[in-house]
Amino acid sequence: MELILVNPRCAPNVALITLNRPKELNALNLQLMAELRDALRQLDQNPDVRCIVLTGNEKAFAAGADIKQMANSGAIDMFHIDQFNTWDQIKKTKKPIIAAVSGFALGGGCELVMLCDMIVASETAQFGQPEIKLGTMPGAGGTQRLTRAVGKALAMEMVLTGRFLTANEAFSAGLINKVVPVELYLQEAVKLAQAVAAMSPVAVKLAKEAVLQAFSGTLEEGLLFERKNFYLTFASKDQKEGMAAFIEKRPPNFTGE
Repeated sequence: MELILVNPRCAPNVALITLNRPKELNALNLQLMAELRDALRQLDQNPDVRCIVLTGNEKAFAAGADIKQMANSGAIDMFHIDQFNTWDQIKKTKKPIIAAVSGFALGGGCELVMLCDMIVASETAQFGQPEIKLGTMPGAGGTQRLTRAVGKALAMEMVLTGRFLTANEAFSAGLINKVVPVELYLQEAVKLAQAVAAMSPVAVKLAKEAVLQAFSGTLEEGLLFERKNFYLTFASKDQKEGMAAFIEKRPPNFTGE
């Protein structure tokens, strides 16, 4: 890995991935996204990892896609490059991903944040889809995930004018989970990840899958999917342990089985 840093044990059962192109404000080029995909795939298969934190640096989570890499491309070039296949692979990560955001999360950076499952932001964080100012539009989920998160009116304003949201505006709009002082944003994200990692890994994966299903179909389809995953938890040792611990009034010892 050249453009990301991976710490598989930044806290018990929590891994940390850091985007590492500081001079380019962590602009998302093809190599970085490929490395991120591969790292997430490895961590997803690592039984010692139960939750993943994804971050950049204090100045920028990621200020967008690498414009230089695509500025002179034609439509057929973009079709053959198929850069969004990498994003589709990242979306398949079964373990929860928490974004720890400070500074700019713009364009592809904002889309990558929204690909995560929860978001902790510093007071300096800014979120936006400014592609319209470059004569184009979001292409990695910006029009879809942003609209589902903040609603049509605000999403339209952001996408059609390129306006940024402050961290507090993003919180009020329901885009992120919490806003904390800049010196605490990574610490708070890891703390949240530890809370998730303390739960049954089996139930967490099934629950994440069920929540995401809510955006993919009708309410009835979502309810059926939820019910199926609920039943599946009863095939796990963690379910037996969790309920036994509750009855016996002791902390559960989840093993992921």
